Amino acid sequence: MTQIVKSKIDQACRVAEEFTKLYYETSDKRRHLMSKLYMDTGLLAWNGNGINGNERIQKFFIDLPTSDHIITTLDAQPVLDSAVNGQLTFMIQVSGTVRYQDRIPKSFQQNFIITAQGDKWKIVSDCFRLQEPLTNNDKS
Repeated sequence: MTQIVKSKIDQACRVAEEFTKLYYETSDKRRHLMSKLYMDTGLLAWNGNGINGNERIQKFFIDLPTSDHIITTLDAQPVLDSAVNGQLTFMIQVSGTVRYQDRIPKSFQQNFIITAQGDKWKIVSDCFRLQEPLTNNDKS
């Protein structure tokens, strides 16, 4: 592995830790600021619901019940320069549990693609999915 690649992987991991801490604190405690985390044209796929545009995404989050996220795994990697025209971009994968209001906590999986915009990281794409066990009817 070249030193440049290793450096980008290390940077992706550092950024992922900082970014996810900010993201879940904002989601759980300051939802009125969610739009600042997304690009103007950002895309959210939330449990099969597609929402685009940072203002519409913020409204979606404000309408959700209160939440408390606990992160159990976090991984990140840089996206190849050739795939994003040299724009500094990372893919982040998160899993954990989330409790909505007083309901039973559920496992979730979330994937982000974030890109540098000036000195801020902005979400290009965000895919969130609650992890539900397969039922007997779902067997192939």
